[in-house]
Amino acid sequence: MRRPFFVLGVLALLGFGVLALRYAGTGTPGRVDRWTLDAMGGTIFTPSPARTVALVIDRAGEPDGAVALVGVLVVACLLARRWRLAVLALAGPGLAVLASTALKPLVGRTVATGELAFPSGHTAFLTAVALVAGLLIVAALRLGRDIGLLVVLGSVAVAGAAMSWAQTVLFSHYPTDTLGGFLLALAVVPSLARVIDRDFSVIRA
Repeated sequence: MRRPFFVLGVLALLGFGVLALRYAGTGTPGRVDRWTLDAMGGTIFTPSPARTVALVIDRAGEPDGAVALVGVLVVACLLARRWRLAVLALAGPGLAVLASTALKPLVGRTVATGELAFPSGHTAFLTAVALVAGLLIVAALRLGRDIGLLVVLGSVAVAGAAMSWAQTVLFSHYPTDTLGGFLLALAVVPSLARVIDRDFSVIRA
């Protein structure tokens, strides 16, 4: 699965670069943002079941939620005796968040509150966690390359979409900010995995 992940990382990096250039220095939603927000039904400011769900998802990207998620994932990797994945589970989400934090002032995009918004660190974090979790499932079940790739892509798609929705309806980010965080994680984590294990031997076709 080395080649698919290499291609995925390159495409994600290119996509991230395009978005960063497009929205650098802006402070208003673009056409894609407005369309996506309308499709989601708009922001949710009043108490409701949907807002409660969004806040729960958002909490996963806060320090306490993030530590808990990463801790559970690292323990799961250790119990499965997947040592390299345990390292990736610890370092991958952290690096994704650090990268998003470092890139925000460089891109300079803000939301209405004036806070730097691109890329979304919450989305980058949860996407990174989901990617490692997907890899752990594939490795533990010894799935083949094609099925394994579907499992990993499905994991990151669900996690990325969930956090994107939460950040958007809570008006913490514009939709394209969350897409930037999603792509950043897909660029960072596979690259880090290659450093940890150049042959990506945790998954064998």
